Amino acid sequence: MPIDFTRVAARNRPAQIDPRDIFTALPNKPWTRLRLEQGEVLKNWFAQRQQSDLVIKQNTGGGKTAVGLLIGQSSLNEGVGPVAYLAPDTYLASQVLREAQRLGIAAVEDRRDERFLAGEAILVTTFQKVVNGRSSFGVAGTGRPVQRLGTVIVDDAQAALAIAAKQFTISVERSHPAYNQLVDLFHNALDHQSPTATRAIDGGSPSAPIGVPFWEWSSRLDAVRDILDPLGQDDAEKWIFFAWPALAQVLDRCTATVTSSSFEIRPLCTPIDLIPSFKQARRRVYLTATLADDSVLVTELAADPGNVARPITPERAADLGDRVILAPLALNPSLSEDAVRQMVREFADGDRDGAGGSKSEALNVVVLVPSDARAQRWASFADLTCHVSDLDEVVLRLKSGEHLGVVVLVNKYDGVDLPGDACRLLVLDGVPFPLSPTEAREASALMGTETFAARQVQKIEQGMGRGVRDAEDHCAVLLLGADLAVTLRNPAHRALYSPATRAQIELSQEVAKQIRGGGIPAIRELLSLFLDRADGWMAASSEAISGIEYDPEGHVSSISVARRRAFDLARAGQPLEAARAILDALPGIESAFEAGWYREEAARYLHAIQADEAQANLRDARLANVNVLQPLVTPPVQRLRASAQQARAASEFLTDQYASGVELALGFQLILGDLAFDASRVGQTEAAFESLGRHLGFAAERPDKLYRTGPDVLWTIRDDLQLVIELKTGVTRPDPRIKKAELDQLSGHLNWHAANYGSGASGVPVLVHPESRYLADATPPAGTRVLTPACVEDQKRRVEAFANAISVNDRWKNEQQVQELLTTHQLLGRDALLRSSETPSSGA
Repeated sequence: MPIDFTRVAARNRPAQIDPRDIFTALPNKPWTRLRLEQGEVLKNWFAQRQQSDLVIKQNTGGGKTAVGLLIGQSSLNEGVGPVAYLAPDTYLASQVLREAQRLGIAAVEDRRDERFLAGEAILVTTFQKVVNGRSSFGVAGTGRPVQRLGTVIVDDAQAALAIAAKQFTISVERSHPAYNQLVDLFHNALDHQSPTATRAIDGGSPSAPIGVPFWEWSSRLDAVRDILDPLGQDDAEKWIFFAWPALAQVLDRCTATVTSSSFEIRPLCTPIDLIPSFKQARRRVYLTATLADDSVLVTELAADPGNVARPITPERAADLGDRVILAPLALNPSLSEDAVRQMVREFADGDRDGAGGSKSEALNVVVLVPSDARAQRWASFADLTCHVSDLDEVVLRLKSGEHLGVVVLVNKYDGVDLPGDACRLLVLDGVPFPLSPTEAREASALMGTETFAARQVQKIEQGMGRGVRDAEDHCAVLLLGADLAVTLRNPAHRALYSPATRAQIELSQEVAKQIRGGGIPAIRELLSLFLDRADGWMAASSEAISGIEYDPEGHVSSISVARRRAFDLARAGQPLEAARAILDALPGIESAFEAGWYREEAARYLHAIQADEAQANLRDARLANVNVLQPLVTPPVQRLRASAQQARAASEFLTDQYASGVELALGFQLILGDLAFDASRVGQTEAAFESLGRHLGFAAERPDKLYRTGPDVLWTIRDDLQLVIELKTGVTRPDPRIKKAELDQLSGHLNWHAANYGSGASGVPVLVHPESRYLADATPPAGTRVLTPACVEDQKRRVEAFANAISVNDRWKNEQQVQELLTTHQLLGRDALLRSSETPSSGA
């Protein structure tokens, strides 16, 4: 092997520590100079590098990987090593290794490699290899030796946050014997929270998640340990083996949430201090493109809030590929989603005008969906449907230039790069909804708040980033579904997008004003102009993003800082101070609904030292947010009175809720989309039936949520007439006919109504169920009405027609016009829900 004397000479000179100088000195780099944005970021990082936590924000395709590697090399040269570059998964880690090789920066993938240990190479590995309860880098409190790290670079910080939460979570599936042991241990406590949901759990029927009350959890920790500890030592039990050594140390600071499918245990905040390699590193650098809410870095990774509030960004935010971003339903709420899917199919085939034939270039269209149920809607339009397990080969084929047509990716909104012709039209059809019990319960408790909206926007923006990977790329983006359309139409939601994406949305909306109210042909024309790179569009787009700057400050909420401090105080044996930290932050939250959710967390800490005060706080929390835990003393049932004459009540409610006709139409679309027979969305469906009642001018509530007894939903049509509604929209059993237990439950709700509303009021029993037929041993209460899927679809059609009609010319603000349209669409009184209902029948 020839000796390279230039390397020997180089050792006599001080090592470069400015990452820009390091790049310049690389002998075989693939390009001659850094992009302007990369240089700006590296300059700013170098000036602030002594801070413990630094967030670097760059648009998708802005060259973050090279930036991270140069920062790693700079840290090595300065002696702040060893350096670990953490990617979200092995696929992306391999991409980082390839980028390091292209640049000529030494990188290895084995933590035992001598070059890494000696500070001569950057370790590239996955986030989960460092952050887990049996980390080979060491876990505090387990006796395992700690691998010291000087600098940690976290790529795709938003993905790392999700991984961190998962690494410290235990989910006991129903099929495991420990599930029944844990449910039995807390059965009475769960029954106190919701007898209906507990009955569903016992029978294995889909149900909304139930939180285990913190007073019961704390009193039975030893029994929980007895069940889980043997499993946590068994390496055959993979679901608990890697989490248990860390989680066992913070079990008293965990929540437990139960559904009919799993029993989940998760800490209130991630105990990242148990991973000393990460927490004690001198430098932690977070690379991100779409972190709309920086607060999660504080709560989940214990980042310094002052550092996080000052992100490092390029001077300008214009380093983003070109996009037109359209939500067809925001342009015309009456458009059919299948009509949009058919248009997408035709664009993939090169038939842009829909007249048949291939007169234009065929496109690769990528569709992102959150679930298999959503993917099924594309079954007759798609060429391929992929999951994470079979994704790599399809992505490689797309990148190679092969035409695959319409490719549907299930629940993969991040970590996929689709540059150039790999994806010229990107469709987001729905947003991933939290599926874990803890996240689903939290989502219900925060629904409608800015916090929830920020999380949704972040997922949407992550998805939109799949189709543009550098500033020269271009991709048309369609957002399908009312929930996505709202984020474009609602100014408060739109403000949550990153500045460059927001500028593209606003330009797209400005252009789309010319086709608002139009049909599919108008959308075809605009998409074609964009894809053909029309001069007018190119000029307008360049002007729209020129001069756009990143937000100068990170978004770190005071409640997030308080939650992290409370968790750390409680861990240090100061539960009263922990509770006070959260309670003191509550006045800064505008939404009383959201504040109620965090007040429950304060009560959890308070219970350890002032149990009575904890219950008082929980009662206050429950008044503000029905999704928090039921206190020990359940409030008495209050009769739900009619709001006012129906049309007047509807007009007043809608006027208060919506600022424009489009927002109103989309609001109804959101509700109707959740009126679904879907086992994974039971809680959402209950909330949608309640919300629909209010939108139509009735008083509506969820008694089982409010009082832990009574029906799922109650509508008061008049003071002397209520609809007693029980939902079984999650039924998936082979024989879907109505069971005796389900009708007995409905009878029990009628008894509840009679006891609480008296003989002067009538209660109509309503069962929302896949079937109207009942088994031979069952007897429906007198007057029972059943809403089957066909009935619900008819209901949705009538409501949608009503919403579209009143959304025009401010009609919803006029009581008389609302009255006329309620009459026209047969939505007055009990007919609003029961016109399409069926009488239950016995038979095979």
